[in-house]
Amino acid sequence: MIENLQKKMVSGGEAIVQSLLQNDVDTVFGIPGAQTYPIFDALARVQSRIRTIGARHEQAAAYMAFGYAKSLGCPGVYSVVPGPGVLNTMAALCTAWGANVPVLCLTGQIPREAMGKLRGHLHELPDQIATLKTLTKWSVRIERASDAPKIINEAFRIMSSGRPGPVSVEMCWDDMAQNEMVGILPRAEIDPLPPVKKSEIESAVKLIRNANNPIILVGSGALHASDAVLKLAEVLQAPVGAFRGGRGVVSEDHVLGVSSVAAHDLWRDSDVLIGIGTRLEMPYMRWSNPMGAVVNPLAPPHLIRIDIDPLEMTRLVPHAGIVADSNEGTRALTKALKAHYKPRPTALSDIAYSKDWAKEKVQEIKPHVDYLKVIRAALPRDGFFVEEISQIGFASQFAFPVYEPRTYVTCGFQGNLGFGFQAALGVKAGNPDKVVISVTGDGGFMFGVQELATAAQENIGLITIIMNNSAFANVRRDMRRIYKRSPIGSDLQNPDFIALSEAFGIKAYAVGDPAGLKGALETVIKEGGPAVIEVKVDRNTEKSPWKYILMTYS
Repeated sequence: MIENLQKKMVSGGEAIVQSLLQNDVDTVFGIPGAQTYPIFDALARVQSRIRTIGARHEQAAAYMAFGYAKSLGCPGVYSVVPGPGVLNTMAALCTAWGANVPVLCLTGQIPREAMGKLRGHLHELPDQIATLKTLTKWSVRIERASDAPKIINEAFRIMSSGRPGPVSVEMCWDDMAQNEMVGILPRAEIDPLPPVKKSEIESAVKLIRNANNPIILVGSGALHASDAVLKLAEVLQAPVGAFRGGRGVVSEDHVLGVSSVAAHDLWRDSDVLIGIGTRLEMPYMRWSNPMGAVVNPLAPPHLIRIDIDPLEMTRLVPHAGIVADSNEGTRALTKALKAHYKPRPTALSDIAYSKDWAKEKVQEIKPHVDYLKVIRAALPRDGFFVEEISQIGFASQFAFPVYEPRTYVTCGFQGNLGFGFQAALGVKAGNPDKVVISVTGDGGFMFGVQELATAAQENIGLITIIMNNSAFANVRRDMRRIYKRSPIGSDLQNPDFIALSEAFGIKAYAVGDPAGLKGALETVIKEGGPAVIEVKVDRNTEKSPWKYILMTYS
């Protein structure tokens, strides 16, 4: 069948773009440059089918692709020039690698005749593919236009199969412009899921059968398995918690959905922990040891893991490991348990008690909990909340209830300062009919402030809340505590964010308390964005959220 495909004369750039269309790509983020002109020329020909969103910095283009992919659960695509252009996207690529997000980087390369000669050609790197391989599942060069469909399809297969992740594809400047007879292929086929092994399910059932206090923790690998996880939780009457990536898999307003603080309270008495699609950073790198070292991962509670990546079973060894897709593995475990498990009579009341206790406990984290309440009340259930490395971002990990999968967008363990506003633009671009709120600190926002121009030009209706405490507050607090002196490099002199936003053509509002934020949010949600809301915060009185992340509260 493939051999009989009709061929046509196209450039390498057009072959790439036609292959994107075959794989249902409808949005590409990027900045054109000499080595990628053929790609952007081809994108200009298909504007009715692919929206091309131009960024003001390469890093932002990649973060937008990350946010788009993270929120939709499908590949995000960006294109930038090689060398410094690609290097400017490495922070976003490492976020995609760490958060298991399928992102495709399309880039160029110096002319073929200059490859390997290190003569200092425009944007030359000693070995770009080798550099990219450190952060991607696959990095490859297209040698000629006729090879583009096969390689682009392979890129889609690799980044979407098994454990998702980023890939990169490059093509030499001159090869990309060369015309050749090319047959465009049908869309890529994703690898079949690994079969669920009966023996692995049986081992897990043996551990669970006599347990009194099972608990389930989920990660981003379970975002597509919401129904399956809830059914397992209902059979066990077990609480379901998450740290970051898995939030919303089971809604936190469901009787079995719990915050991380409530999960910690329940975990201390649990006798079986079921981890689904998660690295289990929270219990074994946060709760067991605040300094981050894994402490005796085989200690009780007995650990069961369901993960599609077999290497996870060696990184944190479980008592029973199920190597399977989260949805398939969880459904198989639930089916096997139905006839073998009877929940304890007080399970639901114990969960309810911990939920109420945790909700009340975290109220002390002022003022951020009060602002988070306002945001939660204003944001529809299916709206998106994009966190940031900031005081309110940290507080949101335990004090912002999440109701649906993918609606809490996080950078995961990478902790990339400045990712939030830029990624949120991609979230909104992919979800134009949903409310998207980016919550950022003043320091992180300035990493991508230039993208206000992108929001205005592309009419990306993102709502951005800047919590302005004129500091990198975590750094400032830690250095004062550890070294007992005034810190350097953490006090910030900021621009007038209202005037700056308005200079970009963005509506802006200044508020000083939760009531003011409530009014501003009601206005911008009704009118539509883009909009910026600045919230002034006193850095000397705001409470650190870290005791409820490391669980060092008394």
